[in-house]
Order: sequence, then structure tokens, then C-alpha cells
Amino acid sequence: MNFRKKKKLAARVLKVGAGKISFNSERLDDIKEAITNQDIRDLVKDKAIIIKARKGRRKIVSKKRKRGLGKVKKKVKRRKQDFVKLTRKLRSYAKNLKKIGKINTENYKTIRKQIKNKTFRSKSHLMESLK
Repeated sequence: MNFRKKKKLAARVLKVGAGKISFNSERLDDIKEAITNQDIRDLVKDKAIIIKARKGRRKIVSKKRKRGLGKVKKKVKRRKQDFVKLTRKLRSYAKNLKKIGKINTENYKTIRKQIKNKTFRSKSHLMESLK
């Protein structure tokens, strides 16, 4: 006899998992006839249906972990935006100087490298270094 449906019904009524429910093998006829929720509750009182006890540890104590470098969250957005704004401004200024003819190609390349290395704080700082 397959009691899978009865087990599911009992699990739903008793609010436990189906694996926690076991039937008394001597009272299988009574269990087979049970169709309502109240029938299942009565069988639990009469010890025909048994709810298995919990096993293992109930509370898992969490392990204390150190916060590594991968977990540190810093706000990068503002710094990155400032760098992009300054870099674009300085690069366009250097490009215009090359176009006018105030600096040659070699100087232009060195200035580009210095801009990339964040040597200049501002456009005025770049202008001072060129003079």
C-alpha cells in the first residue's frame, strides 16, 4: 500500500516536512481511512502518526571572520570623475597648443604622458610648467 498522499496530507496539516512523518505499522488501516484534517490530528493524538524529533544542532554559531581587502568598499566614483574631467581638459589644451604650433610632437607626447601620470594639478599648473 502506498501512503505517499497520506504523508503529504499529514505534513500539510501538522506543518512539518514529509520526511519528519512516520506511520505506526500496526495502525495502517486507521491511517488509510483518514481523509480529513481532523482525522489526521486525532491519529497524532492516538500515536498512530508520529512526528520525528529534530536531530543535530539547532543553533549554528557563526564563525568570526576578519574583513579582508576584498570586502572594503570605497567610493571611487567621485575621484574617477575628477580625474576624467581634468584629463580631458588638459589633453584638449595640449592638442590645441600642438595645432597652433607652440609645442612640437615630442613635447606633446611627453606632456600626454605627464597628464596620464597626474603630474599636473590643473590647467594653470600645466601652463606654468610650459613657460
